[in-house]
Amino acid sequence: MDVRVRGAVPPDPFLSARDVFETEHDLEKPVWIEVQDDPDERTWTGHHDDHHTLNISRQAATSAMARELALHEYAHMRRHEEAHPSHVQPTGEVLYLALAGRRVERRLISHCYQIANHMKDVYADDITLSVGPGHKLVDFFESALAAAVADGPGASPFRESRLVSAGADPDITAVNAAFALAMVERHDLVGENHRLYDLARVAADDAPAVDVDRFRRRFSTLGVDPTESEYRKSLVDVTRSYVLAGQQGAD
Repeated sequence: MDVRVRGAVPPDPFLSARDVFETEHDLEKPVWIEVQDDPDERTWTGHHDDHHTLNISRQAATSAMARELALHEYAHMRRHEEAHPSHVQPTGEVLYLALAGRRVERRLISHCYQIANHMKDVYADDITLSVGPGHKLVDFFESALAAAVADGPGASPFRESRLVSAGADPDITAVNAAFALAMVERHDLVGENHRLYDLARVAADDAPAVDVDRFRRRFSTLGVDPTESEYRKSLVDVTRSYVLAGQQGAD
């Protein structure tokens, strides 16, 4: 697995993540680590004909979470190379199918894209957590969700957090809480008395139109190896559920 760090940051976290990843998986294409100076740049992966790109801010690349962020993005690359439905079906097309004939607020559309990203993350973290411990991911979820519940996403230490949502909207924060609970339950990472459950209850209270338990079950029970049709149906169903809840909450 070829990893090339293109930026003035220590390569150790990215190479360490590669070594951990290679204990169970591999990538056919090389990975270029592109370091961005903008501290608000979100970590994201690009896929090209001859390589993958991991774009990451310098702040995140030198943080204590750098290895875990890289490992997570390598998992996305693996899912893309194996043509997993969650990573190759165009999200926009599926959302159009889910919402055809409906008038939907722009904020709800943006939230639907975040929900689709959560579903991708479920499948990426199935790989991530098969090769490494989950304690840092749990701490990451707890810190980001606590910030979102207390002060909104601007208080989160990194914009790379998968629980960040623009505008501190309580509805998507509640779904983010459901996603965090789903991941720790899917991989048996915490007990039922963990603080994440308290934070999720607060998020649920702030968004009465969103059924946090229902979204938690949807994320945690996603099939391990869905067909394209099965995955498309899951995304359509969860999108419609969220939009319906949002429209009811606005009434």
